[in-house]
Amino acid sequence: MDKVYPFPIGNDKEDYQARKKFIVNFYANWIAINTTKHVFNKSLNSFIEVKHLSINETAGKAAYNYKSTLAVTFLTEILENAKAKKDEKGSLVFEKPKEHVKNQERFSKIFTMYYEKPDYGKIKLTVGELRGSKQRVQYCITAIEND
Repeated sequence: MDKVYPFPIGNDKEDYQARKKFIVNFYANWIAINTTKHVFNKSLNSFIEVKHLSINETAGKAAYNYKSTLAVTFLTEILENAKAKKDEKGSLVFEKPKEHVKNQERFSKIFTMYYEKPDYGKIKLTVGELRGSKQRVQYCITAIEND
């Protein structure tokens, strides 16, 4: 049986605010359970850290629609199983951070990853690699519609 979540499906400002609040609360509960705040990703062969930026960016973007908000509830599964793009030689494919995007300034690389969730669909996970430390940080999670 499908789980029912306490957030609205509409598209007005109050619905957005309610979904944003749900996402922030979900992350708070996730961090309380996952005190290391990271999950090992097989495709990157490294840990993906969950930081304050992860919560803010995801809450701001995913709250725009119901399906992306629902995707956040699969956080651990996504962090573990999302697949990074690789070239024909098997090397990881990454982009440079977008210029003039303040939240991406701290990253040297951006990885766009995807997770295909059975009975749900495709979920996009964006991960940034911090300059200097090379730590990989979850940047954003959103559902991919009609893909």
